[in-house]
Amino acid sequence: MDVVVLIGRILFAALFLGSAFGHLTQADTMAGYAQSKGVPAAKVAVLGSGVLLLLGGLSVLLGIWADLGSLLLLIFLVPTAVLMHPYWHETDPQVKQGEMVNFNKDIGLAGAALMLFAFFAHTCDLGLAVTGPLFHLG
Repeated sequence: MDVVVLIGRILFAALFLGSAFGHLTQADTMAGYAQSKGVPAAKVAVLGSGVLLLLGGLSVLLGIWADLGSLLLLIFLVPTAVLMHPYWHETDPQVKQGEMVNFNKDIGLAGAALMLFAFFAHTCDLGLAVTGPLFHLG
């Protein structure tokens, strides 16, 4: 079981760590895109979200308060879905479809992050983790 959870943590975290790298190394380009979507203080938002992605991804990957890391990723994913992918505002069918796919991806990943939070906070002995959970659920 420990190895399966570790592999799942690696696969889940890889997406967010790659995104964190992009947010932190291509902040100006990403800020331009965020600004075009109406995000206020776009560069600060890009850098802040990059830090959330990095901290959350590393937390889940390394098993250092992985429950908290899952919450950090949730905090990134839900606003990103709503602010960056508001498909309901689009009139072009192709653009609308692309935004809907990205919105649904972010919401689905948010659901997975929430489930991981509950799993990590409920299971005190995951093994192959640096720390136990920060939060404790039933």
